[in-house]
Amino acid sequence: MGKEFWKSACPHDCPSGCALEVERLSPTRIGRVRGASGNSYTDGVVCAKVARYAERVHHPDRLKQPLQRVGEKGAGEFRPITWDAALDEIAEAFGRSVRAHGSESVWPYHSGGTMGVVQRYGIDRLRHAFGYSRQQTTICMTPAESGWRAAVGKLMGPDPREMADSDLIVVWGGNPVSTQVNAMTHIAKARKTRGAKLVVIDVYRTPSIEAADIGLVLRPGTDGALALAIMHVLLKEGFADRAYLARYTDFGADVEAHLADKTPEWAAALTGLSVEEIVDFARLYGGTKRSFLRLGFGFTRSRNGSSAMHAVCCLPAITGAWGHQGGGAFFINWDIWRLDLRLAHGLDFMDARTRILDQSRIGPVLCGDLEALKNGPPVTAMLMQNANSANVAPDSASVAKGLSREDLFLCVHEQFMTATAKYADIVLPAAMFLEYDDLYCAFGQTHITAGPRVLDRYEDCRSNHELICQLARRLGSDHPSFDMSATELLDATLRASNRGTWEEAVRQGWIDCGQDFAASHFLDGFPSSDGKFHFKPDWSRVGPYHAGMTALPVHRENFEQASDALPFRLVVPPARTFLNTTFTETPGSISREGEPRALIHKADADRMGIVDGTLVKLGNARGEVRLRARPADTARQGVVIVEGNWPSSAYLDQMGVNVLIGSDPVPPNGGAAFHDTAVWLRVA
Repeated sequence: MGKEFWKSACPHDCPSGCALEVERLSPTRIGRVRGASGNSYTDGVVCAKVARYAERVHHPDRLKQPLQRVGEKGAGEFRPITWDAALDEIAEAFGRSVRAHGSESVWPYHSGGTMGVVQRYGIDRLRHAFGYSRQQTTICMTPAESGWRAAVGKLMGPDPREMADSDLIVVWGGNPVSTQVNAMTHIAKARKTRGAKLVVIDVYRTPSIEAADIGLVLRPGTDGALALAIMHVLLKEGFADRAYLARYTDFGADVEAHLADKTPEWAAALTGLSVEEIVDFARLYGGTKRSFLRLGFGFTRSRNGSSAMHAVCCLPAITGAWGHQGGGAFFINWDIWRLDLRLAHGLDFMDARTRILDQSRIGPVLCGDLEALKNGPPVTAMLMQNANSANVAPDSASVAKGLSREDLFLCVHEQFMTATAKYADIVLPAAMFLEYDDLYCAFGQTHITAGPRVLDRYEDCRSNHELICQLARRLGSDHPSFDMSATELLDATLRASNRGTWEEAVRQGWIDCGQDFAASHFLDGFPSSDGKFHFKPDWSRVGPYHAGMTALPVHRENFEQASDALPFRLVVPPARTFLNTTFTETPGSISREGEPRALIHKADADRMGIVDGTLVKLGNARGEVRLRARPADTARQGVVIVEGNWPSSAYLDQMGVNVLIGSDPVPPNGGAAFHDTAVWLRVA
């Protein structure tokens, strides 16, 4: 068979949601993967890790058959079994758990290994059909989402393709050069055609800061303080659009009085920036109507992250930038899709009284914390899909302890033998996205992208949807969705949503759900209860952990502070060629990243006698890790950066860096504070 390119879609947890063209060499083999040139957001561009996807789909270590544990949990000792035997074991274990503790003792668990409408979220049909514990999916974006919703109302905003029409683009808390290359394509257009300036704000010198006209490196957790000082300058120096504030926001004299003492001098002492840097940026921003804030997740993964997001969102409300082409702010699109998911996600038979367990608190949940369990029964049976919680979840020591329980039955449906899969009683081989059909909502742009099957199934792998349907039927459900194929569910979903048909989506490759200018720029009012942008949010409406949160834009100091015992702040951002622990098994990514390293400010390194390659320990009350150091003037003094969610096996003590991260919920609605950790650092 000759070379041919098939339409597909990237399934991974990345805002870009790229439309792909996949070179199919045969029914079982692919070659190159490229971005679809006909899609106006992907624009022919794809990240290096997805371009090398042949390394992953044809990897010799892929799981090939069902396995049953024969050794201790975590040891990774298994024997082959058949699919029928595995499904019987799972059904029996779930039934045993329900008989002993009730239906809520079973917890189907998923995360962002795939972002597909059916293949990720179809597990919810299983939980709703049998009354199993529900899941609050907080681990990625909940702190950021909470801050945005508090200010704007819904997860929507200006079309990110508008960055090409901007005169100033501010990337705040994101690193698109490494993690969202398509955004850089549209930024490059503005820089080339309009002479636009690019400003990047982060806690260390990322590749995006290196590519920027202006790079501002803050101390971790101080983004809100910078935003307040910018607002102070905007109001003081006449950059505020008073007419816009009066018409579209709840801004008042109380907000202005609150900002009166949030001076650049005040913020400089907190952020580590100079007064001149703050004032110069505030004037640049205030003097540019077509200013586009592209907001990332990074600066919100702190205990004050929701407050910081809210404060940053206030900037285009002060200047009225929302009202201009190429202006305003964009975080993600989540509320524009208007998909009827009742059938695909089992929402028509969900019982709202069933408890909801926090995904980010899997450690406390499995270790029997009554608050985390919502004072309900213990979790004694789990099915995990699209998740490697032993590495990815915070407080990984407690996750490992919980997964090691002999009274916990765990089935992991996975593509590789991950750290989590080694704790499983049953491991099932999972298909990859090129081997099944699905739809993907690209939350960093405006397209729903079709991902039809490209390859025949690998060995004895089955898709998430197939497993869910087969297990549900064994457990006794007669819901019609469990007798439908993935394409039948997708077609029914699109038809019910007035979004066409599956066949039409596949033929075109995507559905553009972008709103018109007036709607996406909120010219007819913001999507909040009163149609206003909220400088003064009611945090109690956003989440249950709102105590101490103020109905004003603020800088909260509720994050983990450096101290004599814990003098360093630790931040654990993504690596360029990993995506959580996905791609950590591919040769191209491993050769690019090398090994885990602690990036330490040169002044700190010199004081401690640390040179490149020195073995160091990082630790706190939660645990400790050993890895090699690299002195670098990349972050502020007293800050340690460890890039990449490396598997625990990459560390000398077989314990990953998330052992140091707390699992306490971020106010007001939960989530993990991955970039908010105080540690000690010693030469090992």
